[in-house]
Amino acid sequence: MSGSKPDILWSPHHVDRYVICDSELSLYRIGSIGSAEPKAGTLPLSQETAATLLAINSDTPYMKCVAWYPKHEPECLLAVGQANGRVVLTSLGQSPNSKCKELMGREFVPKHARQCNTLAWNPWDSNWLAAGLDKHRADFSVLIWDISSKYAPDIAVPMEKIRLSSAGDTDSGLVVTKPLYELGQNDACLSLCWLPRDQKLLLAGMHRNLAIFDLRNTSQKTFVNTKAIQGVTVDPHFHERVASFFEGQVAIWDLRKFEKPVLTLTEQPKPLTKVAWCPTRTGLLATLTRDSNVVRLYDMQHAPTPIGDETEPTIIERSVQPCSDNSVISSFAWHPSAQNRMVVVSPNRAMTDFTVFERISLAWGSTTSLMWACGRHLYECAEGEGAAEKDRDIATKMRQRAQNGYGHDTVQVWRNHVLAGGDDPQLKSLWYTLYFMKQYTEDLEQKQQGPKQSLIYSGIKNIVKSSSGTTENRRCWRGSDRQTDVARYQSEERSLALRLCGWIGRGPEVDVEPFLKSLELEGEWERAAAVALFNLDIRRAIQILNKGASSEKGDLNLNVVAMALSGYTDEKKSLWREMCSTLRLQLKKPYLCVMFAFLTSEPGAYDGVLYESSVAVRDRVAFACMFLNDSQLPRYIDKLTNEMKEAGNLEGILLTGLTKDGVDLMESYVDRTGDVQTASFCVLMGSPGDVVKDTRVQCWIENYRNLLDAWRFWHKRAEFDIHRSKLDPSSKPLAQASDHT
Repeated sequence: MSGSKPDILWSPHHVDRYVICDSELSLYRIGSIGSAEPKAGTLPLSQETAATLLAINSDTPYMKCVAWYPKHEPECLLAVGQANGRVVLTSLGQSPNSKCKELMGREFVPKHARQCNTLAWNPWDSNWLAAGLDKHRADFSVLIWDISSKYAPDIAVPMEKIRLSSAGDTDSGLVVTKPLYELGQNDACLSLCWLPRDQKLLLAGMHRNLAIFDLRNTSQKTFVNTKAIQGVTVDPHFHERVASFFEGQVAIWDLRKFEKPVLTLTEQPKPLTKVAWCPTRTGLLATLTRDSNVVRLYDMQHAPTPIGDETEPTIIERSVQPCSDNSVISSFAWHPSAQNRMVVVSPNRAMTDFTVFERISLAWGSTTSLMWACGRHLYECAEGEGAAEKDRDIATKMRQRAQNGYGHDTVQVWRNHVLAGGDDPQLKSLWYTLYFMKQYTEDLEQKQQGPKQSLIYSGIKNIVKSSSGTTENRRCWRGSDRQTDVARYQSEERSLALRLCGWIGRGPEVDVEPFLKSLELEGEWERAAAVALFNLDIRRAIQILNKGASSEKGDLNLNVVAMALSGYTDEKKSLWREMCSTLRLQLKKPYLCVMFAFLTSEPGAYDGVLYESSVAVRDRVAFACMFLNDSQLPRYIDKLTNEMKEAGNLEGILLTGLTKDGVDLMESYVDRTGDVQTASFCVLMGSPGDVVKDTRVQCWIENYRNLLDAWRFWHKRAEFDIHRSKLDPSSKPLAQASDHT
């Protein structure tokens, strides 16, 4: 390797040592840097590792190739092939034992001097060392030496008598001139490797062919004509697979079918300098081209054995750039045991420790567990049992809801929100809306008012547009003789809207008191007080606030709010109105804020109530139905409907109903949450046929059915299909087993 770029060779029996070979041999130990500062003399290889120089050997000039003795003893024994064809045994500064002393300095000399191109130790019979040399017309190019051969006068002569053109004097000793085997006459050998399937088989890259020599019968050989004769190397995980290269092209061979390559990799624009199989990963081949700063990887892990002549296995190709400064790479070596790890060396001997990260394959499980494969490891990430409901994945929620029978209660429809966990205000609003729609549809069925039945499921937006005969009235505050200047509007359609909002119940009575009591039972004191105030019952609002303040978990500040309400006056320039207008914005509870906004607003200008987003949509809509005139109300409802559709807010189903607008809103909701379960049950509840046939609706339904199948909820899927066929008779009936009896 004199005058050439450095090569790197990893120790076969020390996972932390390697040799850099060029004009001299340098032994390094690689180790972790740790938290301390790097010691003097260490070379950083990465953020975590550094190399320490242990020994240098400059006794073997004109190096062309190096091979490390494969056994543990003697350790650090190296064979060096020189430009004159000699093979010299040397070591790297280790304390030699008796065997090492005996072998050190031994030389193996061919009959005719020419360059030694490659060396290969037999991994089983480690005394055998194969050397590949350039062509000589009167000599063999593959010589197999026995390093333990006993010297005899006819095979060994004093070194100084046969010394060939080597520079400098060396210690006196004996050299071996008679090899154990001589192969490949009148040919050249550029690469060698022993075949793991048999210790007597040697694969050689000769001048124009790949040849397999069987040492049991050296007169015969198996060969195939090819130009890909350099760098022959056997896959350590699949002993029948061999790689070799010529210029910029790599050939992959199957020794069981040696007539031609099973695969030829994409040709590179520059000549290749090295190919090497990864020792820790099946079917991963690394290649390096001249003057390149990247190592190209070919993953043949999943490549099938070819069946026909025209079949080629598929591979995954990628490139990695080990050096952060984009330095040109002279050579590389895989770590013998650390997974996918290599050390690369640049022409100026700069070294980098680098790990090739695997492509990560991700897969979602049907129960929301995430699995990914990385190298030899398989990881699973499952949602924790203790995760808060709001943080849980929607698939987990849908699975749990399916087990609870969510969506199937068609009598007490509002209970479906309880089956969903009862903690989602949007679901609560949705199922109460559907409950009220179903309730009043049944009432109209009894009254045989067919046209109005479909109007209910079309939502408040369409109901208020059909409003007629609206009357305006002004009334006193309840419990007071004082007349209010607040105008209230009434019509049959507005009353229906109030019923759908849940403010007033079934029957002819228009009474909000049952609704107030239900809010008190649920501890929603501020909301109940606001509803009472909007119904002009200020005394009832004060009573509710005082009751809330004295409840078990009450807020004493409610007493202060009640006191402020009790001082209400409708005088425009009163101190009370001035202070309430200023201080209401500092209230953190939205319902308390809108109460004072209502009391301090000019008649007909209630933006402080209508656009308070923290107040439930149904309460704002009910307020609008009472206090906005026929021109204001549709404009407000349209604007609010568009907001709900864009946000995918399920509270907006109250406005859109189960119409095309409702499907648009539900589409935004599904896009935001992925909850196809709620979308499917909701639309089936009362939509007209053309809405159910919408491709989006059918997609949600089929996706939910597929989810139930993926969860192996066969019975739940069957129950859903039955539920669907009852609510949507036009749906395709389930296939029935034919009766052959």
